[in-house]
Amino acid sequence: MRAGILTLVACAALLSGAARAADGLMTEAQELFEPIPAQPPEIEGNPATPAKVELGKMLYFDPRLSESHTISCNFCHRVGLGGVDMLETSLGHRWQAGGRNAPTVLNSVFNTAQFWDGRAKDLEEQAAGPLVNPIEMASSHEHVVEQLKSIPGYRGAFEAAFPEEKEPITIDSAVKAIALFEATLITPNAPFDRYLKGEAEALTEDQKAGLRIFIDSGCASCHGGVNLGGAMYAPFGVVEKPGADFLPPEDKGRFEVTRSVDDEYVYKVPTLRNIALTPPYFHTGKAWDLRQAVAVMGTTQLGAELNDAEVDKITAFLHSLTGEQPQVVYPILPPSTAATSRPQP
Repeated sequence: MRAGILTLVACAALLSGAARAADGLMTEAQELFEPIPAQPPEIEGNPATPAKVELGKMLYFDPRLSESHTISCNFCHRVGLGGVDMLETSLGHRWQAGGRNAPTVLNSVFNTAQFWDGRAKDLEEQAAGPLVNPIEMASSHEHVVEQLKSIPGYRGAFEAAFPEEKEPITIDSAVKAIALFEATLITPNAPFDRYLKGEAEALTEDQKAGLRIFIDSGCASCHGGVNLGGAMYAPFGVVEKPGADFLPPEDKGRFEVTRSVDDEYVYKVPTLRNIALTPPYFHTGKAWDLRQAVAVMGTTQLGAELNDAEVDKITAFLHSLTGEQPQVVYPILPPSTAATSRPQP
């Protein structure tokens, strides 16, 4: 009888210890990360209205903003594909290949800056850039405005979105609207979000083990906060430089923006939100397997040779970052007229 009681006490102690460890992991995670909110955040200086967001959606999907009339924002950042195009580097004007992998547009509103090198300080600057990039949409801001003014159906949409403006159809208004639509593309309620809100069973045991390794190995030092990344810059190859496939010597990253030697091969830390949906990985798009990407990061950034079990568990945790995908009804765009410029091949 006494032995049975002692066994029960021992089992209870073990269970209590396991519970404390689980509670400790959750508490630690809550200190390092934040859940995606249910509603998109406000953009300072650009208050959202339904009319602005709807206009932004129209512009996001309209390929006539490009010189060839084939490339829209959605062409490279496809809402139905996790906000990416699933290419190593995107195709642009005259099927030119871009220099870097297209980052996801989903949850990009939470990033400290946009693009791999942070050259755009916010979503408005990001929306303006590809319009005039000769490798991407290859237009000009002046031509975009001419194009929009030649389509009568856009007049009413811009007037509704910017009723205070004497001339509502401007490039500034266009990129403000696009930015507001992009800000709505958030993915709340991932299993990890539910875990951060106190739902212990939202993660599997393997995912919890992966989270433990993710924190203890140092991954969270760069991939923290609400977006598990996107809030800082870091060299690619802190401990050991990866091969030229992953880190081509001609692309020096943020150095191209700052011209500081300290920023050579430095890139914005990407978000890990929905990472299971957005291969290929890294700025080169050379890693198609998430497990491979985890192993490479262990070697290059942490100096750790992660074993197969550790890689599997971290990968399992990363799958818990897939949230509810935005449900977007494709807009019916206003028709062109005889005054609308023709596509340029």
